[in-house]
Amino acid sequence: MFKTIKPVTPSLRNLKILIKPKLGEKKWLKNQSLKSKPRGGRNNKGFITAFHKGGGHKRVLRLIDLARINSQGIVLSLDYDPHRKAFIAQVFNKITKSFYYILAPKNLNKGSFIVSGPKAQIKLGNALPFYKIPVGMLIHNVSKKTMYKGQYARSAGGYSQLIQKTKDYARIRLSSGEQRLIPIKALASLGIVSNQNAKLETIGKAGRSRWKNRRPKVRGVAMNPIDHPHGGGEGKTSGGRPSVTPWGKPTKGSKTSFFKNPMTIIPAIRKLK
Repeated sequence: MFKTIKPVTPSLRNLKILIKPKLGEKKWLKNQSLKSKPRGGRNNKGFITAFHKGGGHKRVLRLIDLARINSQGIVLSLDYDPHRKAFIAQVFNKITKSFYYILAPKNLNKGSFIVSGPKAQIKLGNALPFYKIPVGMLIHNVSKKTMYKGQYARSAGGYSQLIQKTKDYARIRLSSGEQRLIPIKALASLGIVSNQNAKLETIGKAGRSRWKNRRPKVRGVAMNPIDHPHGGGEGKTSGGRPSVTPWGKPTKGSKTSFFKNPMTIIPAIRKLK
């Protein structure tokens, strides 16, 4: 499962990297890629809006077909995507003579023929409307609207399960345990997202986080009073109040939102930190 690494340094001793399938056998699609300019967590005025971001290696953003509306094609290769842990598949459509990317499900192989739409078969990698999917199937890249891109179950190893169908809605269980209603004509892809063991990897050293555009997380009690409600004080302090965010909202399990989604049947059980 993991690569054998000789522990020459402490960072290599603690490093765990998965053995991955052959990736990038074909050249990446330039017409389906964009340059992604790093922002460093700043907005157009230079203020920090996303903390602990900055630096990182240069990346190329792959444009992935998440809607998969009436498409088909042959899988040419599995590719690496620097913006996600899951693998992506390079697909060639014979009819339109075009290339595009999709999220690669687990066990999808080179040379597989994939189809999307109501006429597609019940087969790994195909995308079908919910009224064509059998109850109990594991699905990913789930659309929450008709003719819309997939938004649920897209991370590495992620999946949802179809548990009930009615005339107008399908009921799915998300990986968090939450159950939601989705329009019966919305699309979902069959299977589990690839690279299921990505969560078992360890980075081995802080520098590997910096390569991924992640900066160190600073504690609120180590800041100045202007930067955080826990900041300031003479010497080390406990913060002086229950844990809050930089904007003063309670954190570590306290409820801050009271909006109830009408499409949520059973909400997810929130874990307290």
